[in-house]
Amino acid sequence: MLRLSHYLHTLLHPAPVAPPRAPSGPPAGPVVIWNLIRRCNLTCQHCYSISADKDFPGELSTAEIFAVMDDLYACGVRVLILSGGEPLLRPDIYDIGRRAKAMGFYVGLSSNGTLIDAANVGRIAEVGFDYVGVSLDGIGATHDKFRRLDGGFALALGGIRLARDAGMKVGVRYTMTEDNAHDLPALLQLVADEGIAKFYFSHLNYAGRGNKHRDSDARHARTRWAMELLLDTCHAELQAGISRDYVTGNNDADGVYLLQWAARHYPAQVDALRQRLQQWGGNASGVNVANIDNLGNVHPDTMWWQVTLGNVRERPFSAIWPDTSHPLMAGLKQRPRPVHGRCAACSQLAICNGNTRVRAWQLTGDYWAADPACYLSDAEIGVTAGAHRLPPLTPWQRGSAAPGVQP
Repeated sequence: MLRLSHYLHTLLHPAPVAPPRAPSGPPAGPVVIWNLIRRCNLTCQHCYSISADKDFPGELSTAEIFAVMDDLYACGVRVLILSGGEPLLRPDIYDIGRRAKAMGFYVGLSSNGTLIDAANVGRIAEVGFDYVGVSLDGIGATHDKFRRLDGGFALALGGIRLARDAGMKVGVRYTMTEDNAHDLPALLQLVADEGIAKFYFSHLNYAGRGNKHRDSDARHARTRWAMELLLDTCHAELQAGISRDYVTGNNDADGVYLLQWAARHYPAQVDALRQRLQQWGGNASGVNVANIDNLGNVHPDTMWWQVTLGNVRERPFSAIWPDTSHPLMAGLKQRPRPVHGRCAACSQLAICNGNTRVRAWQLTGDYWAADPACYLSDAEIGVTAGAHRLPPLTPWQRGSAAPGVQP
């Protein structure tokens, strides 16, 4: 995840780059995104967990979840994102949230928003979740089409408003494809009009239903258009004293694009920003981001459900996570990672860390091939023209450019 607001703030308010933190004591644990339940009242097009409105057998019990939480805290994990499916369909979600908060975790709730209503918003607020993230895929009918629920947008927006008015920090998550990119400007305006604290822009990742719908992934030119819009919007708000949090995820080439944006607007700050981005380090799958699914299986991140590292019923997370016997985990924990082709030749590898490995694997069967969603040109990443090139553009990468952008 790239915190655009944080880095743009450093451009507006230059300060010396802090040295990397020296390790002291045991290493910090990863952020754990925990799919507590697979059941969901929606069947979204890009769902990575392929959820449905039915019960899935074998899910962890409340007691098992509490035992795993004890182990997570003991091994240094301090951030839990409780997800699904739809986590509000678990009757014990309030007990889980309260216990996590009492233990000292930062606790996020990842919801589709449609089940947040006047009857339960008080209970959700009472838990004290640090953050509630709700997915919107566009405005009105666009969102409803993606979520496959007529009236879903109105329900989700109603949930956002209730949570916001109850004093919770609320954010909107948005995954862009060719089918909903046209709604991005209106969605950014909605976030501003509603006073929503955070906007998370996610690039499509090829997992679950997202893999089936990769033919509608945003083309490279449109991705650049979207990044320009996000950066300009965030920059303008910071200049106006608005502190909304803009972040992007699932395409670590965004860090390199940010650096190039800064070279055009704040050339004197480029070297400092490069140092900060290298400290950020790009893709964190298998290192600083982990996933536990509804059955207790551990994955390198939420998009790697086809790769299971172990199960918390059979072996504690604290023993599974540092184990590098699986070749994927061995490579993910290397620095630099053992990427090849265009990624290996890239001069900005220290910033993006090879980008999102699951996309390369889904298309090639190779963990370490070049990420096909890298939207940067050879010249921008220092690759010799004609050498280490990506394969020809796939159908979903070809086509007309976004408004105002040349293909």
